[in-house]
Amino acid sequence: MLRRADTFHSIVQPTYPCFQSFSVLLANEKLSVPITCKIRVFPDIDKTVKYAQMLEKAGCQLLTVHGRTKEQKGPLAGVASWEHIQAVRKAVNIPVFANGNIQCLSDVEECIRKTGVHGVMSAGNLHNPALFEGRNPLVWEMAEEYLEIVRKYPCPLSYVRAHLFKLWHHTLQVYQQLREELAKVKTLEGIVDVNRELKLRCQEEIANQKEGEKPKEGLPFFHWICQPYIRPGPKERCRENGDSGTEKGVRGKRALEEEEDGNSELLSKNKQKKKLRNPNKSFDPSLKPKYAKCDQCGNPKGTKCVFNMCRGCCKKRAFKEVADCPGHGLLFKTKYEKSLSWQHSQRGIQTPEISQRGDAEVGETAVLKEAGDSTG
Repeated sequence: MLRRADTFHSIVQPTYPCFQSFSVLLANEKLSVPITCKIRVFPDIDKTVKYAQMLEKAGCQLLTVHGRTKEQKGPLAGVASWEHIQAVRKAVNIPVFANGNIQCLSDVEECIRKTGVHGVMSAGNLHNPALFEGRNPLVWEMAEEYLEIVRKYPCPLSYVRAHLFKLWHHTLQVYQQLREELAKVKTLEGIVDVNRELKLRCQEEIANQKEGEKPKEGLPFFHWICQPYIRPGPKERCRENGDSGTEKGVRGKRALEEEEDGNSELLSKNKQKKKLRNPNKSFDPSLKPKYAKCDQCGNPKGTKCVFNMCRGCCKKRAFKEVADCPGHGLLFKTKYEKSLSWQHSQRGIQTPEISQRGDAEVGETAVLKEAGDSTG
C-alpha cells in the first residue's frame, strides 16, 4: 500500500478536462513520487472513459473513480454507478480503485467481483472504522482506540470532534445531552470523559434490555454498535424535521430565526456555542455590517471582483465567458490558454492567440465541457 507521503494525490474536477490533464502532466514531470487521481463520473459512460484515458495519458498512475456525478451530493447522493467504474477499469492500463456504495465488507467483495477493480475506497469507515476487517465493534471501544492514537499523534481538537460525531452518530441521536457535551468540550481529557459517560449509559441500557428486543429506527444493529449511516433523501429529511418542504415551512424557519435573535433563550445550538465562546457576541441583524450587494443575486459582492459579483455568481460568469477574476482567484482563461499551449506543443504546432471559446474547440476537449465542483 502506498503511504500518503509516498504519493501525490490529485482530486480532479470534470470542468475543463484539458486543465486537469495539463496539471497531472506537469506534476508528473516535476515530482519524483507517483501521481494518483480521484474523479467523479459523467452521466455518459463514454465521456467518463475518455476522461480517464486523458488522465492516464497525462501521467496518472493510479485512478480512483467515484461512481457518482458531481450533482450527486448530500441528500441527492443516490446510488453510485459501478457500471461506469467497470467501463473505466476495462479501458485503462493503470490500477483503478472504486468508490461508492460500500457499507460493509461484503460490499467490498461484491464491488471487486463486478467491476474488476484493484481496490476499494469508502467513507463508510468513518462510522465503522473496522469495516475492512468485517467487524462491527462497540462504539466506545473504537473511540478508546482512536483517542489513544490521538494521544500518540496529536491533532486539532476539531478533527477529533468531527470523527467522533461520525463514529457516535446513532448513539448521539439517543443521548442528545452527550452530543452537546461533545460540542462544548475544550480538551482531549474532556472528550475521554464524554466517551466514558457514553459507555456507562450504553452498558446500563444493555443491562436493562428485554429479551427479543430489536433495534429501533430501522437500524441493522443497536445504536451502540458501529454500523453504516444511510443519508436520508430530501423527502425523508423533510419528514424527520416535520417540514412539508413548502415555502410556508421556509418562512416559518426564518421567522423562528428572527425570534432567536431577540431572545437568548431561543438561540439555536450553534449560536449558543458561539455565545459560550464569546459572551459579547450579538445576533441582532441591525448590528450586522452593511455590504455592497452582488449585481446578480443580492449576496455580498467581492470587493475586488471584476464583475461586481459574489464568488458564486462570478464563478458561473467567468466559466461561461472563459474569463479571469483575480479578485476571486478564478483563472479560467489563463489555465485554458496554458492547456491549449501544451496541447499544441504536443502536436508541434505554434500556439495561436486565444481570444474566445470558439477558438478552443480542439480534439478531445470537445466532448468534455461540463462544469463541476469538488469531488466527494
